[in-house]
Amino acid sequence: MIDLLQYLPILLFLGVALALSCAFVFLPMLVSRLTGAHKPTPEKLTEYECGFPAFEDSRSQFDVRFYLVAILFIIFDLEAAFLYPWAVSVFHLGWAAWLAMMIFIAELALGLAYAWKKGALDWE
Repeated sequence: MIDLLQYLPILLFLGVALALSCAFVFLPMLVSRLTGAHKPTPEKLTEYECGFPAFEDSRSQFDVRFYLVAILFIIFDLEAAFLYPWAVSVFHLGWAAWLAMMIFIAELALGLAYAWKKGALDWE
């Protein structure tokens, strides 16, 4: 039983986070209903996208290249996310960390060269 008491701060933190998130979501809806700000009209209920109504089916298929560019962006964004903490602590970690990061950057450079050669970055 005494070991379970160590988890009490975590449970309290999760409970407070859950209560606050529910309050931030549901409290404004409740207040708008009670104060009369919730008055749906046909204009309020219409779709609004970029200032004009949608002119195509919302379930239309996108080109696969769109997803490929998005995945490449995520990969290189993660590279930058790994690069910043490494750059801050590289002098404390030594040559092994430097060599490991150079191998990591070389692998990403090879992946970029491959994607570039295959035409994944070309947009028509």
